[in-house]
Order: sequence, then C-alpha cells, then structure tokens
Amino acid sequence: MAAAALTREGGEDAFRRLFRFYRQRDAPDLRGVVDFSAPGGQVFRSQLSISSVSDQDAYRAGLRPVCQWKAYGLSGYPGFIFIPNPFLPGCQRHWVKQCLKLYPEKPNVCNLDLHMAPEKTTDLWGQSKEQLRRKGSSKWEPRSLLEKLRWVTLGYHYNWDTKKYSANHHTPFPSDLAFLSEQVAAACGFRGFQAQAGILNYYHFDSSLGIHVDESELDHSRPLLSFSFGQSSIFLLGGLKREEAPTAMFMHSGDIMVMSGFSRLLYHAVPRVLPNPEGTALPSCLDQALSSDLPAGSVIEHSSDEDWQVCAKYLQSSRINMTIRQVLAEGQKFPEESGTNRKGQASSEDSHHENSKAKRHKPNTV
Repeated sequence: MAAAALTREGGEDAFRRLFRFYRQRDAPDLRGVVDFSAPGGQVFRSQLSISSVSDQDAYRAGLRPVCQWKAYGLSGYPGFIFIPNPFLPGCQRHWVKQCLKLYPEKPNVCNLDLHMAPEKTTDLWGQSKEQLRRKGSSKWEPRSLLEKLRWVTLGYHYNWDTKKYSANHHTPFPSDLAFLSEQVAAACGFRGFQAQAGILNYYHFDSSLGIHVDESELDHSRPLLSFSFGQSSIFLLGGLKREEAPTAMFMHSGDIMVMSGFSRLLYHAVPRVLPNPEGTALPSCLDQALSSDLPAGSVIEHSSDEDWQVCAKYLQSSRINMTIRQVLAEGQKFPEESGTNRKGQASSEDSHHENSKAKRHKPNTV
C-alpha cells in the first residue's frame, strides 16, 4: 500500500514521511488507517475496571455505565486504550460548550493573549457568537475570535517556550472536567488520578498537530487522557524514536484515548482533520438532545438552544480536543526555579499547530 511503501524510502524519518502523506489534500489512500468502529487485525478488546466507577458516578460525568463501554488496545502499544464514544446522548454538547464558552475565559491562558490586550480576550464567546451564528459557507468571510483560537491551557499552564510547568503559574482546574477525567482514568485502572493540567486544541480543516512527545509532566506513571469532539481526524501513534513508522487511526466525536505505561512517552501527531464519515455537517451523536432529568450531582449542564446553535456552527468545520494530565505525583513538588517569566507561559501559538495558510510557523517536533 502507498502509506506502507513510504516508510521504506530514504531521506526523512519514517514518522515525518507518513505525517506528510496523510497531510495531503488530494485524498491520500486511507485504507491503512485503523478504524475502531470496525476493529480487526492489530486491534484487540481491552479489559476495563468496571467496579472502579459506580453507574451513578458515570451518569454524573455524562457517561454510560462502564459495563456498556467498549475498549480496545493495539498490538505493539502496551498501555494504549481506545474507547469509542462512551458519552450519554446529548452530553458531548456540554463539553463542547465549555471548551468554547467557559474554558477560554480568564484566568485561563490562550494563544490570543500573545497578540491582543487582556481586555480584548476577556469574552471571546460574547464577541464571536453573533458572527458565528450568521456565518455562511464562504471561506473569504472574516474569522471570529473563537475561530482564531488555537489552544487554551488549564490548571498548571504549559510554557511553550521552556516546555515546562511551574508552581507559580497555576489557576484552578475546572471541577467538571476533573470529575470526568477521574472517572475515565479509574475505569482504565488508574484510581486516584488527579487532573492537574489541560491543553485544549482547536482544529479546523486546514490544521494539524506536529510530531511530539508529552514528557513535560514530572510524573509519567499516570496516564494522558485525550477527548475529541466535532469533526474527525487521523491520529498517528509512533514509537520511542521517529525512525519507527507510526500507526494511523481515526478519531471521531466522543472518542477517548488513554496513553499509559509504555505508550505514555511515544511520538504522536495529528496530520489531518477530516469531515465526519457520515457525510453530514455534524456527526449524528451531536444531534442528540440532553435528557431533561439529570442525576443528582451531575456535572453536566443543559445548553440553551441559542448556545448550541453557535457551537454547532463552529463544529461544522472544526474539531476540539482536550488532553488532561497529572503533572505531579502524590506529595511531589516542582524543583526550585529562578527568574520565571510569566509572559513566556504563552509562547508561539503554532508551536504545536501547523496551518496550511501559515507555513512559516513550524510545529513543535521535539
């Protein structure tokens, strides 16, 4: 197959060659991409810790009971777990709204803080919602501020320059997202997981995520959790070296990936965002409305029709990904630092993202 043949060519490392292959706009051969909706080949069923999450706690997080989830592993990738959409009907909408309306608010940090005065980035939702709602299909229309959002950091704010976290740049981690993350981690065998840092990435059809390893957390024994909403994407999971050819897989709306153990420090990337395979403007799982009777203590909130209209318009050409990490082990502290530059906490907005219209910015490939 075309993709496999590429990995045997000389010159670039195997990961970069496949990244460029799937990055192509002219319909590359996707037959080699693993699809967990039709598992087979190197895909096998993974066991979950069903007793670690009560049905009530799953419902409170907007998830189906863990006994109803399907989980898969990949041969050659110990510690990698893929969970196809375990969300209850309508509950994905809550997380989309949070990522667009609430989580970009101050004191959280976003890429727009680099280029704009603080007062200009205090209400991205309020400044964008009417423009988004009226938006047509022309690519020449000016983009709203929400459409210019590339990343938001939560909790311990990642410093894109130093590739480190620090004790003195921390804001409260959202309690609803912490609860969701704790339930998913427990179901995968990681009880006591603490959601301490989050990086939210906002993709459009011309976006990609460069080849990198998530190694900045001081505790690598805890998993990295990844949640996707909106349009689909191709995810590449490689090895400990870039010379190892990665495995390509589809990620669809609602899918969750858990990288732990051996797979926690592997190279990975997102070369391409794709329209959802159903051929509709939004995947059908996002068409479902939220149940009117939420359980007591639910972290899920109802979205107004007006708010969802804005979110739906945004998602017609976009994908949102939340990656949640535990930075410190229990009782662990950051090493002493000298002269931290707070401004540097939000560095180059394209240090992770690569945009076909802005090729002068290279993705982070370290």
